[in-house]
Amino acid sequence: MPSDRPPRLQLGDIVSTYDEGGRRLTAIDGISLTVGVSEFVALVGPSGSGKSTLLDIVSGLIAPDRGQVWLDGEPTIAAQRLGRSAYMQQRDLLLPWRTTLSNAALGLEVSGVPRRDAEHAAAAELWRFGLEGFGDVYPAQLSGGMRQRAAFLRTILPRKELLLLDEPFGALDALTRSDLQSWLATLWEQERTSVLLVTHDVEEAIFLADRVVVLTSRPGRIASELIVSLPRPRTRAMIASPAFIRDRAALLSALGLLNGPGA
Repeated sequence: MPSDRPPRLQLGDIVSTYDEGGRRLTAIDGISLTVGVSEFVALVGPSGSGKSTLLDIVSGLIAPDRGQVWLDGEPTIAAQRLGRSAYMQQRDLLLPWRTTLSNAALGLEVSGVPRRDAEHAAAAELWRFGLEGFGDVYPAQLSGGMRQRAAFLRTILPRKELLLLDEPFGALDALTRSDLQSWLATLWEQERTSVLLVTHDVEEAIFLADRVVVLTSRPGRIASELIVSLPRPRTRAMIASPAFIRDRAALLSALGLLNGPGA
């Protein structure tokens, strides 16, 4: 990242709490991190460590109890962050009454682009997302992998400079997940968007990211960070490389998974 450019995203001492059973609990406690221009950062950690909450804060859906969020070097409040990033949550959230094409166009429509123009832009990208010939098909007729591709197209079409991904492949079978990880790695090489990915999958984090941030169990704090050793572009063959195996062991150790039962 050029030294004269501010990070695409910067979080400073973020604290977030919530109510549960009449008690006030802390989900995130003092998280500070950056995502550089064209950098791919992954967040891994146990369930309940505040990973999805952090994405909600970055997107502007919720405000932190304490701390500051900067976008492109400018301090922001939650309302100012709404619409500044593209956010793909765990479920594809395709509208069942819309075709693949009209679902893909929805992000542009929400941004104010007329529906006809939005669908024209989406149609031009169907082939790149492996959806050529499926533009008139409804979500119920698509496989899980194709639904995720359609959701990605909807997310990316508005061309936001920050992409937030919350377990985008978590509900898919292993083969489909592997295929889409490779597809996303190729897509990122073309787009070079700044990405913050939440995942429970250590291998997915290493395969996709430039840097992996490990969170503790609740309240979520940063336990460690790993600069991924793999060169780009990434290929599936790299998962058998010494660098991949070394990075995987380092992350598993940071998560406390190398010393538990069965390790």
